[in-house]
Amino acid sequence: MLGTNQFKICDQKEEHYGEEVMVTRKGAVSAKLGQYGIIPGSMGAKSFIVRGLGNQESFCSCSHGAGRVMSRAEAKRRFTVEDQIVQTEGVECRKDAAVIDEIPSAYKPIEDVMKAQQDLVEVVYTLRQVVCVKG
Repeated sequence: MLGTNQFKICDQKEEHYGEEVMVTRKGAVSAKLGQYGIIPGSMGAKSFIVRGLGNQESFCSCSHGAGRVMSRAEAKRRFTVEDQIVQTEGVECRKDAAVIDEIPSAYKPIEDVMKAQQDLVEVVYTLRQVVCVKG
């Protein structure tokens, strides 16, 4: 149990708009000015090494990935192992019914996500996925 002056390790004290506040980034990562980070794509998609631009309006944060466009259950209903094989062509990964929920089509296109956060991070390197370990 945490005491009154303690905070969870994922929370951080930061200064924003002249006040010290506690920041918990859910679905986001820190993108302070000059800070490096990684934004992974979905199974089979590109990933990016980025440098933060320190955008105060975003509390110096950026997206930590593409984000889902459908639930895991919907992905399992909608897609087949054959779809998984096609969408992850060229990537060494599991291609079976147990990982259908991670199919690339269940996520937003990572290129769109990166374009939408050009004011938050600068792409330093683009990584092409060759291996994905799941489960």
